[in-house]
Amino acid sequence: MKKYRIVTLAVVGLFLSVSFLSSPVVAAEKDGIMMKDGKMTMMQDGKEITRMDRETTLSNGTKVMMKGKLVTKDGKEMQLQEGQMVMMDGKMMEGGKGK
Repeated sequence: MKKYRIVTLAVVGLFLSVSFLSSPVVAAEKDGIMMKDGKMTMMQDGKEITRMDRETTLSNGTKVMMKGKLVTKDGKEMQLQEGQMVMMDGKMMEGGKGK
C-alpha cells in the first residue's frame, strides 16, 4: 500500500510541476506582431497593445519591417498577410495555430 501512495504522490507532483512550467510558455506564445487592418500591431498576452512604430528584430534574428515584410537571419523574405502573426521567437501563427 505504501508503494501505491508513493507512486500516486510522484505522479501528482509531476503533473503539478509540468503545469507550473507551462504557464509562462503559454503567456509567451501570445506575444508577437500581427498584421491587422493592413497595419503591423504589437500584441502582448493576446491583446493589441500598440501599432508597430519601427523595424523590430525578433529573438531568432528575424527582422519585421513596418509594412509586414519579414527577413530571416539567413536572408529569406516573406510578407505577412492579414491575420497572420509572428511570435517574438520568430514562429509564425495564423488563426491561433502555429506553423
